[in-house]
This record gives sequence, structure tokens and C-alpha cells, in this order.
Amino acid sequence: MAIRQRKPVTPSSRFTALDDFSGLTKKKPEKSLLRPLKKTGGRNNMGRITSRRRGGGHKRRYRIIDFKRNKDGVVGRVAAIEYDPNRSARIALIFYADGEKRYILAPKGLTVGETIESGERVEPKVGNAMPLANIPASMPVHNIELHPGRGGQLARSAGMQASITAKEGKHCHLTMPSGEVRMVPIQCRATIGQVGNLEHSARSLGKAGRNRWLGRRPRVRGVAQNPVAHPMGGGEGRSAGGRHPCSPWGKPAKGGKTRGRRNPTNRMIIRRRSKKKRG
Repeated sequence: MAIRQRKPVTPSSRFTALDDFSGLTKKKPEKSLLRPLKKTGGRNNMGRITSRRRGGGHKRRYRIIDFKRNKDGVVGRVAAIEYDPNRSARIALIFYADGEKRYILAPKGLTVGETIESGERVEPKVGNAMPLANIPASMPVHNIELHPGRGGQLARSAGMQASITAKEGKHCHLTMPSGEVRMVPIQCRATIGQVGNLEHSARSLGKAGRNRWLGRRPRVRGVAQNPVAHPMGGGEGRSAGGRHPCSPWGKPAKGGKTRGRRNPTNRMIIRRRSKKKRG
């Protein structure tokens, strides 16, 4: 997958850089694996906004993804690489030998016609899924379970991968994309390889309208609001806010610790994620 630069015929196209979709092999999705996707506009069942800056956007249908990879002992063939509007990664349509069809996250290097498999003792190659106990150390993995049988929850977006650094007792040490090192039960499953579509982070939307197509509404700075609406609002003329950046309810917004001390997964984290250097 490559990034396509547009001719600068308008102010927005001058800064637009989008996917060229050259790696896709099928345009229309598999009908049996589609489900309707209802929009919430960030509102809960009471009609109150719980997730701000959401609304609008193009109509979508949800693609059912096999995150569990629990079809053991049945060989599957990659039939197509498709676009999924609900995620940054590409998805692969798999035709299994028993006639079933499933979608999986398409890892880097997986091509149409290749075969994949999942189980306890399968070959450790790209696209195959197996327990962490059977995966060789330092091999890149994605779609990692946190609890056996629950389905992959870690390293699922475009370009993500984790690496196995050690195996100790009933747990495996994983180095996450953020730099965090955490323990995961050794019986949890993971898929070998790195999630594809690595160039996703190099995109440039080019204009505000493309954000609206994705269902993202504008964000108003706190210092630009009235003092009744935000703790950083108000002041004569342009002000700096007068306090550390926070949400309208006083929660730290940039760098402040918000993780609870009694979080049950704290004991599973060996090393905290590394802070990104700001230029």
C-alpha cells in the first residue's frame, strides 16, 4: 500500500495525501459477514453525550472479524484483501476447507492464494494463530488475547506489532508498540506477523470536511470558551488558561496521571510505556 499525492489544484488538495488502495483485490464485501451499524452520535441510552465530538459521517456496515482465531485444524485460503471503513487495518477474506468464510486482520506480507491455519501446533508463519507458549521468542505478533478464549485485544491497528521477550512460568513477557512491557497468560493466542497498511500514519486528510466524512466533529479549545463552560475559559483578551490543561470537568488532559492505583491489571505491567519526545 502506498500514499498518493494529489495535484495542488485546490488549497485542500495541496496538502492531501491518501491511500492509493493498490493492495486491495476486491471492492464489494462478503454479504454473509456484514451487519448493520447504527450511529449513536456519542450518546448513551439516555440520549446524553458521553463521547464528545462524534456525529455525522458516511454510512457504514460492520464487517464481522474473527479475533478469536479458534478454527483449529482447518486450513484456510486467502481469497481477497479488502478495505474496512471501521478500522485502519486491511482485512483478509478467508475461505476455509469446510466451506466457512471469515474475515481476519490482514498482516503485512499476506497475499491472495496463501494458506493460513490456527491451532496448538502449527507452523510459525505469517497469518497463523497459536498460543504464546508455542511461538518462538522475538517473533512479531499481533491480535493478542488478554484472557484465553476471549479474542484478540492488543496490537490490532495498522502497523502494530508486539514482540515476545521472555517466558516465565504461566506468563509471557510482551513488549508493546508503546514500549510498555507487560505479562500475558501464556495460553493466550496471538497471530504471527505485523498488521498491514503501515503507511496509514503517513496520511494527510487535507481538509476539515474529510474529518466530517469520518464522523468526527470539530473540537473547541477550552481557552476559547466561556468560564461557565470550561475551567480554562474566560479572561480579558487572549489568555493562556491560567492552569494546567484539563477537561471541562477538571481531568488532566496532557501528561497528568489518570490511571487508578487499584487497577487490577497494574500487577501485569512490568515497565510503563515510554513517553514520546516532543519536538
